[in-house]
Amino acid sequence: MPEPIRLYVRWVDAIGYRVGRFAMYLIFPMGAILLYSTVMRVVFGYPVNWVMEMSQFMLSAYYLLGGAYSLQIDAHVRMDLFYGMMSPRRRAMTDAFTILFVIFYLAVLFRAGMSSTEYAITYGQKNYTAWAPPLWPIKTIMTFGIFLMLLQSISTFFKNVAEARGKPLT
Repeated sequence: MPEPIRLYVRWVDAIGYRVGRFAMYLIFPMGAILLYSTVMRVVFGYPVNWVMEMSQFMLSAYYLLGGAYSLQIDAHVRMDLFYGMMSPRRRAMTDAFTILFVIFYLAVLFRAGMSSTEYAITYGQKNYTAWAPPLWPIKTIMTFGIFLMLLQSISTFFKNVAEARGKPLT
């Protein structure tokens, strides 16, 4: 593979790794927020109305920011009926073909995310709940996570093509 592609794969993998490792730790503040809510409601009899939304926002950030890392380490669920019987080279060719559909899907999703984020920023969109938080922060994080997954999918495509050619990048 040409050096620019190798450099792209190295950079995207490094960024995806760091963001994914950061996202792994979002589970702890989310757990702390839910614990806080439980203690406030059960012990003090004071329900907190922002906790469920905040935990949903954090969970969204958790799985969208971790998506690129999950793709990088090949941790996504895969139908393994015939795939497991294929040779490594045949699997790489199959993966290189199927990742093109993922790239298309993520490109469309990224475009929609950009539009939705722009709308939220321009019009000050808020959630229709008692807490009514602004939606631009979570939409920005979600769009960034989708963008990282798109970049990682392209990196995965290059790795699969290289492996199918018999010259793995890593």
